[in-house]
Amino acid sequence: MTIHKQIKDGIKAAMIAKDTVRLTTLRGVSAAFMNEIVAKKLTSDELSDEDAIAIIRKLVKQRKDSIEQFEKGGRPELAEAEEAEMKILETFLPQLMSREDIVKIVTEKKAAVGEIDKAKLGMFMGGIMKDLKGKADGAMVKEVIDEMFQ
Repeated sequence: MTIHKQIKDGIKAAMIAKDTVRLTTLRGVSAAFMNEIVAKKLTSDELSDEDAIAIIRKLVKQRKDSIEQFEKGGRPELAEAEEAEMKILETFLPQLMSREDIVKIVTEKKAAVGEIDKAKLGMFMGGIMKDLKGKADGAMVKEVIDEMFQ
C-alpha cells in the first residue's frame, strides 16, 4: 500500500476514533500531497512513495523548527502540540540510519578516497549525502564529517 493511500486510510480511521490531533495532522499531509500533485501537474491522483516521503520529511523539519521557536518563546504548550504532530508524521517515514552506521560509512569512504583537504571537504560531503539520501539525517552526517576532519 502506498504512503498516499495510508494517509487517506489514516484520515478515515482518525475520524472514526475522533482523534483530532491525528486527523488534523493527516489532513495537512493530504493537502500538502495535493499541492504537490497540482504543482507538478501530475495526471494521477497519488504521489509516488519517494515524493510522499520527501514531503513528509519537509513537514517534520517544519515541526522541528516550530518546536525550537516555541521553546525559545516560552510557549511549551504549543511546542508539545507540534511534538505530537511530528511523532505522527514520523510513523510514515522509513527508519533513518544510526550515528554508528553513518560513522562507519564515512570512515570507509574516507579510507577509499584518502587524505582530504579542507577545500575538497564540500565535494566529499556532497558525495556522501548523495549516497545516504533518504537513509540518514543530513545534519547528523554533517556533524560526523565535521568531527572526523577537525
